[in-house]
Amino acid sequence: MPKSRFTTLEALLDAHQCELLASLTSPAAIQAYLDTTPYSPEERDRCPLNVLADRVAHCLDGGLFAAMALRRLGHPPLVVDLLPDPGMDDDHVLAIFKQHGCYGAVAKSNFVGLRYREPVYRSLRELVMSYFEGFYNVDAAKTLRAYTPALNLGQFDRFGWEVDDAGIPPIVKRMTEIRRYPVVRAGMIAGLSRVDELSYRAGMLAANPAGLYKPKVSTDG
Repeated sequence: MPKSRFTTLEALLDAHQCELLASLTSPAAIQAYLDTTPYSPEERDRCPLNVLADRVAHCLDGGLFAAMALRRLGHPPLVVDLLPDPGMDDDHVLAIFKQHGCYGAVAKSNFVGLRYREPVYRSLRELVMSYFEGFYNVDAAKTLRAYTPALNLGQFDRFGWEVDDAGIPPIVKRMTEIRRYPVVRAGMIAGLSRVDELSYRAGMLAANPAGLYKPKVSTDG
């Protein structure tokens, strides 16, 4: 891709930030950087520039940041939204990439098991399903129900999503409009087991309690 596509972001970075961005030379390095940023419990959605400036991020912030950084490694800036039923849990945004024909993902999460995936998954659904067991809420209910197709953020460049928080709402709006692919049928849901105590505690190992979603519908039983 022509370097001129990225001059706006780089022009706004200080020397340390430029050095940091240049150090993100692989998907794993991008994940490692996101893992150093505290999880943000704020409602605010941060563009990649402000993730670098503030050194905090939540799931959406991290997904957008990872898509931006993957783009600089030659990958298209693609995100996928993992979806619960409304009121059960937060959604979860992945920045996805392909190597050797297989899918991997970079992600920011308050849960240990919802972060990086090596590029070993042969289909997008296979990648998504690797998150199923670790996608649970504070009531220990497994909440992953659907996912979106990959959304190319290049179509939102005109909104300045890499450098301006105001460029994010059009992305969020589009993610709510596009097709959803279910991962479980209605008849399966009642039979899903609760997350066992050991897995629950392991997934919450580094969680920021202030950033945990409080279910608005009952997920007991």
